[in-house]
Amino acid sequence: MLVSAKEMLTKAKAGKYAVGQFNINNLEWTKAILLTAEELKSPVILGVSEGAGKYMAGYKTVVGMVNGMIEELGITVPVALHLDHGSYEACYKCIDAGFSSVMFDGSHYPIDENVAKTKELVAVCEAKGLSLEAEVGAIGGEEDGVVGAGECADPDECKMIADLGVTMLAAGIGNIHGKYPANWKGLSFETLDAVQQKTGDMPLVLHGGTGIPEDMIKKAISLGVAKINVNTECQLSFAAATRKYIEDGKDLVGKGFDPRKILAPGFEAIKATVKEKMELFGSVGKA
Repeated sequence: MLVSAKEMLTKAKAGKYAVGQFNINNLEWTKAILLTAEELKSPVILGVSEGAGKYMAGYKTVVGMVNGMIEELGITVPVALHLDHGSYEACYKCIDAGFSSVMFDGSHYPIDENVAKTKELVAVCEAKGLSLEAEVGAIGGEEDGVVGAGECADPDECKMIADLGVTMLAAGIGNIHGKYPANWKGLSFETLDAVQQKTGDMPLVLHGGTGIPEDMIKKAISLGVAKINVNTECQLSFAAATRKYIEDGKDLVGKGFDPRKILAPGFEAIKATVKEKMELFGSVGKA
């Protein structure tokens, strides 16, 4: 059964560890992440971007697949199914489809509009027992065609949004989606510290977890980050393993062309990446 991310993130913030949000793209991704979470007894958040939701034939299809897997694979750890960077409309579609958590990304709206829409969604999510993530200050890089440079959020604006009663807050601290450029300046811990001082116990979210050095991840967790999003890293490891299988000519031997065989190395690579991240984030054994 899907759960809201509220309890797992409250525990993570208090326990100074972080829960990973791993974005899913298809059946292999979902199965690999769920099995790894169960194996390591770690809570987990499955992230679905609007683009991935469309690719997987709609939000109801995703909910059906995830619920079916939790039951069939005997998954006992807490699992939240979360809309990543949702528009106002997509939030309602996911709530309707049976997601247990949504992110409303109102960071591109003027702050007053971001506040009004977030406030409305807080009431809807509270009534249904769902968790809600909000964002202040755009996260850099490219996500579904939107490119940002890695801005730093205004701590006062963060407090305004946090005070509306959202479950968790994504604040831009110079982080970027995708691969980090060579001239990246690193995370702004001053911003993170200032945001945490204004928002208190609110679990903070770090987007763009791929490629941030381990010491920075650990420092971010110590400063109140309780949820870290990982997407690109799983994609890169999946692609590398799949490439190797084809380049080694394994698809040309026997029944090597079977899609289950072609996708198996990539599946294992996702599991290995997720395990590495859960160990780094400190969520192992915390289910």
